[in-house]
Amino acid sequence: MARSSTTSGLIIAVLAAATFGTSGALVKPMLEAGWSPAGAVTARVLIGGIVLLPLALFSVRGKWDAVWRGRWRILGLAAIGVAGTQLVYFAAIQRIPVGTGILIEYMAPLLLVAVAWVLTRKTPKAVVLVGSVIALVGLVMVVSPGGGDKLDTLGLIFALMAMIGCAGYYVISARPSDGLPPVAFAAFGLIIGGILLGIVGVSGLVPFTMSTDNVVMFGETVTWWLPLLILGVVGTACAYAASITASEMLGSRLASFAGLLEVVFGTLYAWLLLGENFGLLQLLGGALILAGIIFVRSEKVDVAPEASAEQLAPTPSQPTPAQRHPQEPPTRTAALTVEIAIAGGVSPEEAPRP
Repeated sequence: MARSSTTSGLIIAVLAAATFGTSGALVKPMLEAGWSPAGAVTARVLIGGIVLLPLALFSVRGKWDAVWRGRWRILGLAAIGVAGTQLVYFAAIQRIPVGTGILIEYMAPLLLVAVAWVLTRKTPKAVVLVGSVIALVGLVMVVSPGGGDKLDTLGLIFALMAMIGCAGYYVISARPSDGLPPVAFAAFGLIIGGILLGIVGVSGLVPFTMSTDNVVMFGETVTWWLPLLILGVVGTACAYAASITASEMLGSRLASFAGLLEVVFGTLYAWLLLGENFGLLQLLGGALILAGIIFVRSEKVDVAPEASAEQLAPTPSQPTPAQRHPQEPPTRTAALTVEIAIAGGVSPEEAPRP
């Protein structure tokens, strides 16, 4: 049953990567046509949220208590996974190549491994480390970030911020749903994230512009709403719903490594739509990313499935933290540390107790 669930989750994760991968190639022409990153992201997520909203409302009928219990998870998705990460990513690719931006952002799984290592002082399993190295080599081969062009410093900073946000997104998405359907989680997170972005834009904190000028795509000029519509429906609504479903099935670690395939798809779409390079080196890099995922999946099969912070609570025979220190109950921060540790490759048995 576990193998079947993992296989299904990986199939959904590949679908999520294929749809998410469209974003860079679709948004870059919009940015060049006069859209600001904030304007493009706001339009994108609101369209995606509105597309998913009918399904979300149907899925939570009679389950609004699950929405209330998941309110902090929804707000986390809106602020970090939707508004923050996408805003800085699009700001990055406005200044640096799409491939380089994706490379840096999708080092997020390696960031999870490194942070878990530091927080717990427990060395991740060997297969996780080997898979991380193989996947990193594959990432570099796919985007080929070398060359004589000097990269924009601010663009690199934005890309690093996107990497941190992406890591946070996978941890939030993989947290126990507690009855909240993935489609509702995605829809509400997208809509709230779009509202937050709109507030930021209207306040003037970041440039906020939209344009109805035609954009260049497929090697020719097309109307402005075509890439926006594809981006909202395919690259946002379908992508977030599939990614959240996969994260809940696989856990944040394996889902984040499977998400590396977005790099391959993103580079492929950039080649098809924008004329950016794609060749044998990129294909070999994609194969290495797949090999890295296989290594991480093998560790996933060998150990118990990822546990939540609640599942890692001490057994009844052990005194609970609250019993030992009634005045210092377990905190959200401690629980989050457990989840990050597991996401980074530390086994549930070795993870710190909340």
